[in-house]
Amino acid sequence: MKTLFLECSMGAAGDMITAALFELLDDKEAFLQQINFIGLHNVKLSSQSTVKCGIVGTHIKVTIHDIEETLEDENIVTSKYNRVHCSMNNHNHEPEHNHINLETVENIIAKLNISDRVKTNASNIYHLIAEAEAAVHGKTINQIHFHEVGNMDAIADIVSVCILMETISPQEIIVSPINVGSGFVHCAHGILPVPSPATAFILKNVPIYCSNIQSELCTPTGAAIIKYFTTHFRQMPLMCIQKIGYGMGSKDFDTANCVRAFLGETENNVPIQNERIVQLQCNLDDMTGEAIGFAVDLLLQEDALDVFITPIQVKKNRPAILLTCMCNEDKSNFFAELILQHTTTFGVRKFICDRYALKRNTTTQETVYGKIRIKTGEGYNIKKSKPEYDDVAKAANLNNISFDEVIKNLRE
Repeated sequence: MKTLFLECSMGAAGDMITAALFELLDDKEAFLQQINFIGLHNVKLSSQSTVKCGIVGTHIKVTIHDIEETLEDENIVTSKYNRVHCSMNNHNHEPEHNHINLETVENIIAKLNISDRVKTNASNIYHLIAEAEAAVHGKTINQIHFHEVGNMDAIADIVSVCILMETISPQEIIVSPINVGSGFVHCAHGILPVPSPATAFILKNVPIYCSNIQSELCTPTGAAIIKYFTTHFRQMPLMCIQKIGYGMGSKDFDTANCVRAFLGETENNVPIQNERIVQLQCNLDDMTGEAIGFAVDLLLQEDALDVFITPIQVKKNRPAILLTCMCNEDKSNFFAELILQHTTTFGVRKFICDRYALKRNTTTQETVYGKIRIKTGEGYNIKKSKPEYDDVAKAANLNNISFDEVIKNLRE
């Protein structure tokens, strides 16, 4: 499978994602010619070879009226947050600059000389940003206005990424947990914590973390692009890498400030550890069987991957139960809290596991006893299937026949 993996250990900004994907292209000049003639008036993109911590990558420079909007231009912007930062109809934080609304942005995108797919993707990404801005300011989307100068920069970044995604055409996009940085940033409304409120809103249900780098590493534009395109958020799977791109940011840190893009193949027929899960465990020696059963049922109802108990013997030769809960890595804190709340344990052990897994799918089969769901697993040159227990049991009860008879009918 053609897979794109984006490493966001130094955050994500629109220009960094653009540059990382740009480096994956065979014909880079063709892309620059395309983006500079799509109809973004007075906006021009160019690429610059840049070195961060001794690593060579690309920085994408966006100029409006031949002037690049930079972080140092205090009259225009004091953080990358303001590149898409909004104002409300009843505010005028920056009277010297114009502002445009979401409808105007959509009209700009609609008139560009790009495919309908790119137009749709770019508009949808802007909607994510507008929804976040509206939510954090307690306004409607129609009341949100974008800073015009910074907005043209953001449109260029978003449309560029959409074109690059269409050109590269990965079948799967995997993104690492995102480093959002730490500290505070200045914006039109004052000093805000990192991640900015809009960025934090967009990144709901996405694995993120703060670092000791005192800077805004993930912008609303970068967050929206990542949220929109990503298939899975996890660490890099084992893949056969064909191309690597380094998209460099504007700032310099002790760590190379870049987004890395890896383009390659993940093969179903190669026995690889392609999933990462978490195993949570605790010893219980002072709970009744009914109380343990209640906790197990609760964890399963909350969609744990699996929950099981094992008889063990602990100190002073006391009999006890080992409770094990398997879950996805991004939900480990949630399940650990449930275990602490609904059992008597004072601590939960966490083990991160790589597991071999078949790619799963569920279909429905019509039988003389009704509809039965069939679970299928495929990969590593293996294919197997299994009927859903609940459906088989229901069919057996409704038709007053044995469980095995339903299974036999499925095999015939």
